[in-house]
Order: sequence, then C-alpha cells, then structure tokens
Amino acid sequence: MAVQIAPSILAADFARLADEAQAVADAADWLHVDVMDNHFVPNLTIGLPVVEALLKHTSLPLDCHLMIEDPERWAPKYAEAGAASVTIHAEAAHQPVRALRAIHSAGARAGLALNPVTPVEPFEDLLGEMDLLLLMTVEPGFGGQPFLDMVLPKLRRARRLVARHGGSIWLQVDGGVSGATIERCAEAGADFFVAGSAVYGGADPAAAVAGLREQAERASASAGWAAGAAGAAAGRDVDSGG
Repeated sequence: MAVQIAPSILAADFARLADEAQAVADAADWLHVDVMDNHFVPNLTIGLPVVEALLKHTSLPLDCHLMIEDPERWAPKYAEAGAASVTIHAEAAHQPVRALRAIHSAGARAGLALNPVTPVEPFEDLLGEMDLLLLMTVEPGFGGQPFLDMVLPKLRRARRLVARHGGSIWLQVDGGVSGATIERCAEAGADFFVAGSAVYGGADPAAAVAGLREQAERASASAGWAAGAAGAAAGRDVDSGG
C-alpha cells in the first residue's frame, strides 16, 4: 500500500491555520486534525467550528482524530461537515460499531484509535467495520512527546491481523513520528504517518514532508510485510482474472 503522510496541525501556528495548511498542500496526502475535549485527554484544542472553517481554506482532505468523550454523538457531525476520515478512540467509545457505521453513513472513512497500552487483539472482530486503525505511539493529549518504542511489537501484530483480513485497512501511527523514528514504524507495518513537530518545527514544512515520505517509502519497500501484501494482492488479481 502507498505511503501516506498527514501533517498534524497540533504543531502548527493556530493563529495562521489556513497558511499552515497551504504550506503542505502540495506535499502531503492529508491534513491531520487533533480534536481534544479536556475530558478524555488533559488538553483542549479545537472543535467542529474550526474544522468547518479550515475546510474552506485547504484542498487537502481532513483526517480528524477525535480524542473526546461521547464519540458516538460527535463523530458523525465531523463527517457531515466534510472531514474525509474520522477516527474515534476505542477507550472512549461505548458503542464503537455504532459509531464507525455512523461515520460511514455520513460519508467519511472510519477509523479506530488505540492508546499505547491498549492491546489490538480484542478489536480484531471490528476490523471489518473500519478503514483505518490508528496506533498511538505516545500517550494522547500533547504534541512533542518522545516516541514509545514499546508500540512497535503491537504494530507488527496489527499488521498481521490486517493481512489476515485482506490487507485493505490503513495502519496509522501518531506521536513522535520523525526522521529518527519513521523508518522503524514503516518496517513494523505502518503505511499512514502523522507528523507534527517534525513537519511544522522547521523552516520548510513541505520539504519535511517530502523527506519523511522518502524515508518511509524506502523502509516500506524493504519490509517483509510489504512484500507479503504485494504477493497477496497479486494472488487476488489472478483469482479474479485480473
């Protein structure tokens, strides 16, 4: 699967969000929006009105990551507003299947996020309900945290689960993703990378995105899971007469 890069505006200048979005418009695949409510996580960022405004000023699809309580109530509203992908947290959802299906019904891709200590295996039966599985590689709530290597074995297990279910689910990592960590994530199985400080912390965000993409693509090309996924896809083409 192709590498996808989503700069996180959590690390951008909130007073210049339209300009910050434009700075990566030609380099990134998505714009990642962290919505925090100061209840599920100990931080308060932006909400639906800002997302609605941002949609008017960027050509990039929005990848909204909801770190909030009561995602069943709020997630469909982000999809209805125009977000192309909406991710909820397993730890916050009382009815995750209902929430994921509501996101789909509202026209967006549906994602499920897991905190670093939350195991992936209990959610295997939900893979058919989601388009994206996000593994947090820091504790959710604040940008700029150091990458947690302890998540890499879980990432490998998640990749195997995704492969078992057809390999069509995007496997995203978020937190501490940088030039020093992105190759390890790609080798372990990630194909969708959220980067905040590594993009907006320098003078040229677009160049930072390009550099991260190059590293991830190089690591993915040599990863065993990627070769296996390509072989499985080729096998499905043969079986279907493609």
